[in-house]
Amino acid sequence: MGERLYIIDDYDLGEPERTGTYVLLEEKVTIVETCASPSLPYILKGLGELGVSLSDVAYIIVTHVHLDHAGGAGLLMEKCPNAKLIVHPRGARHLIDPVKLIQGARAVYGEQFDRLFDPIVPIPEERVMTVQDGETLQISDARTLTFYHTPGHALHHIGIHDSLTNGIFTGDTIGIFYQGLGDFELYLPSTSPTQFQPDAMLASLERIRSLHVDRIYFGHYGMSVNVQEVYRQVAAWLPQFLEMGQSVFAAQTDFPAASAELAKVMLARVHEFLSENGAEVSESAQNVLRLDMEVSAMGLIDYLVKQAQAEKA
Repeated sequence: MGERLYIIDDYDLGEPERTGTYVLLEEKVTIVETCASPSLPYILKGLGELGVSLSDVAYIIVTHVHLDHAGGAGLLMEKCPNAKLIVHPRGARHLIDPVKLIQGARAVYGEQFDRLFDPIVPIPEERVMTVQDGETLQISDARTLTFYHTPGHALHHIGIHDSLTNGIFTGDTIGIFYQGLGDFELYLPSTSPTQFQPDAMLASLERIRSLHVDRIYFGHYGMSVNVQEVYRQVAAWLPQFLEMGQSVFAAQTDFPAASAELAKVMLARVHEFLSENGAEVSESAQNVLRLDMEVSAMGLIDYLVKQAQAEKA
């Protein structure tokens, strides 16, 4: 990607260009995102192809502790004996003791949990670093990383600005960049459970916009230089998703039924949008969109349930 920045395809869920691990080949080799544990062989292979000695990895950064971004962190830390793990202060305890992470993921993914995420390995507390909002880390004379707390998708979320490329690693805060759509660019918000907050997501989007970056590096997947289009699409889709959720929730308050119905509604609208714009949708993109709408629908219904409970209190 230029300036000694590389991406490794993690083949998350067995799909190409779904989730990426970024590598900054500086004096202090730095990795951003680890995906889930089943992706570790792809990461190790990629690091080998880049000529990276695992003992030279200085930092492994996760934007948040959802398992498709940090589930493999423990295993990768075991392979990189000199690395420190960098995470939001709210996320550190979940990587040190991942019991609650595992419980939450099992509740969502059920019998598929083992295939998708196992094993999740705890990280020794002394190897975990937390970063405050605005904190910086110099990884070479030419490259400084600045950390920003960016809630909305999750309370324990950080964005990482790269001084050398004037780019930012955004995790899931400002959505997903879908591959497999020909030349068409699709950016959708990721509203997965259980800490989705639409107002915070929009505030984080505006904060990122205020940084005037030239590139956005998505956890899912890859780099966009069309940053204004990213902001426009995510800001336009978020209220649409909320409106769809409110409509479904008003008619069906049972959580599983409402989530399933909302996922269908959201997927139909996205496919309609893609058809209107002449996008060529690959089989892989169809699979990923279907899964994402299922998970995002659960997050939207979870948010609406909490809103309803707060109004009654």
